[in-house]
Amino acid sequence: MIQQEKILERVLKQGLLDAEQIEKAKKEAARVGQPTEVILIRSGLVGEEELADIKAGILGLPYVDLNNYRLDRELIKLIPEKISKKFSVIPLFATGNALSVGMVDPQNIMAIDQIRKLTKFDVIDPVQVSFAGFQTAFNACYHSHGSVDEIVKSIEKEKSPHMQEDLLGEITEQTPVSKLVDNLLLQAVQSRASDIHIEPEETIVSVRLRVDGLLHHITTFPLTIQSAVVSRVKILAGMDITENRKPQDGKIRTELEGKDLDIRVSTFPTLFGENVVLRLLDKRAMLPNLPELGFSKETLELFTKLITRPHGIILVTGPTGSGKTTTLYASLSKINSEEKNIVTIEDPVEFVLPRIRQTQVNPKAGITFANGLRGFLRQDPDIMMVGEIRDRETVEMAIQSALTGHLVFSTLHTNDAPSALTRLIDMGAEPFLISSSVIGILAQRLVRLNCMKCREPYTPPAEVLRSVGLPEGTQVMHGKGCPKCNQSGFSGRTGIFELMALTDEIKTLVDTRHSAVDIKKKAVEQGMKTLRQDGLEKVQKGLTTLEEVLRVTEIE
Repeated sequence: MIQQEKILERVLKQGLLDAEQIEKAKKEAARVGQPTEVILIRSGLVGEEELADIKAGILGLPYVDLNNYRLDRELIKLIPEKISKKFSVIPLFATGNALSVGMVDPQNIMAIDQIRKLTKFDVIDPVQVSFAGFQTAFNACYHSHGSVDEIVKSIEKEKSPHMQEDLLGEITEQTPVSKLVDNLLLQAVQSRASDIHIEPEETIVSVRLRVDGLLHHITTFPLTIQSAVVSRVKILAGMDITENRKPQDGKIRTELEGKDLDIRVSTFPTLFGENVVLRLLDKRAMLPNLPELGFSKETLELFTKLITRPHGIILVTGPTGSGKTTTLYASLSKINSEEKNIVTIEDPVEFVLPRIRQTQVNPKAGITFANGLRGFLRQDPDIMMVGEIRDRETVEMAIQSALTGHLVFSTLHTNDAPSALTRLIDMGAEPFLISSSVIGILAQRLVRLNCMKCREPYTPPAEVLRSVGLPEGTQVMHGKGCPKCNQSGFSGRTGIFELMALTDEIKTLVDTRHSAVDIKKKAVEQGMKTLRQDGLEKVQKGLTTLEEVLRVTEIE
């Protein structure tokens, strides 16, 4: 394999990163035990295709981006699926007695020898490709069952008077319905979707994918095959296919596109049939650390000080899907050590963290957030994380835990940081106990990032600029749309944050039951950066658009 130092030298020489960024990446790689190039890709500092191009330059080989390459279907037949997957190799083109093959590791002599024997070509010329590019090509060549529309058409052609019964009779791996479900899963993974929604309507079933926080319609199919599709999903998830009047939950474990997926499945009866939502979680995905979440330098420094305090309550607030759980996991990972006993109760447990005792809520067994906290106190904990504060009992247990010398993390559903304090009072907690135990509140939202491949300067509409106090004609950045971002102009998400530490003045306002508006005014006077202000800073850096920030923040 190519030495990491050579790759980093090229990255520096080409001006993709500076020396400080590379040094930070190397330290993080050493901390988590991963190659530095993995850290560069994961953090979005350098693209996977850019690194593949750099490797090709080091080896003196050609480079091909398989994401935009038309493959020869006849040549594909020369290399069996098993060999292609084993060596991460794909045939590209033939010239005379030479066959050029895309390889993730072009230095694999064993792979080249085996391909020469299989294909009968005298010369095998390796071409550098990225792993992501190979996965895309591999699935297109070996796993493709045709588009969703093509599969639906094949099912329509096979219609019979007893179509539903025929489809439900024997749903095997080879049936068109199974291929349809497989195709939807594959398309979701390739689109970086977090959720698949299969939604029955009066005459059709609509399918939408949630990508970067927003739902996008991708296809429809006839209502006549809805029961068969739902049954296929239920079989995969180990659910009861005979029960369609009650909500059900299940789980699918599978591997797609090199990702080890845990898929949570939820069904719910509606007027026209069962609605299905599949949540995709990559078990191999590495959790981001705190600096990768999008904190400004000042906010990160203050938040790091708060989470290293010996006791108190730290709350993370925001609506569902705003990244609260990811922030909590990154916080626990930051302070995790052999000297600390960390316990969590979650609903559900989304990622398994080393050295941390994690418990899932189970009402049937009497395990609730409040009971979990009560039980934790007998487990000699230093740090506790409770998934959400939902009621008075949980609030009181969290306060008691903090006042007896424990650090407690939790979440609330409020629009901003100051509102969390008044929400706790509304739940029945005494103001003086809140001010004595809560040490910091972090409100957050997720905004979509501009695609680095196609972003360009543009001038937002005058009314948009006026709404944030910017002069007419101000230029910012946005993605115009390209194949890499599926023409959306966006790729990935980052956080915007509002962090309020409880100063003596704010504690006094809480004790005297002042409103969230008064508390926010005082916090801003003391230097708190609001969600919108943090978002506008990211707009000025070219990371996101004004429209994105306005979409997720309130008028101030």
